[in-house]
Amino acid sequence: MKLGWMWKMAKKKQVETLIVGSKVKAALREAGVNVGGGTLEALNGMLHWYIEQAAKRAQANGRKTVRPHDVMIP
Repeated sequence: MKLGWMWKMAKKKQVETLIVGSKVKAALREAGVNVGGGTLEALNGMLHWYIEQAAKRAQANGRKTVRPHDVMIP
């Protein structure tokens, strides 16, 4: 799955950071990989997209509450 568009979206919108960078970096290093430039921005953009999709799904179902099943991986 290509996620380049999420990274671009995160950079373009200047969205609030919702992830803890040091924790993400530590988890990736623990997995035995390095963290490239833009990785945190891409993950943050992805998280914002998931939140947006979950909110849309809840609204489409006539709810104001996001439930666990609204957060689905496409």
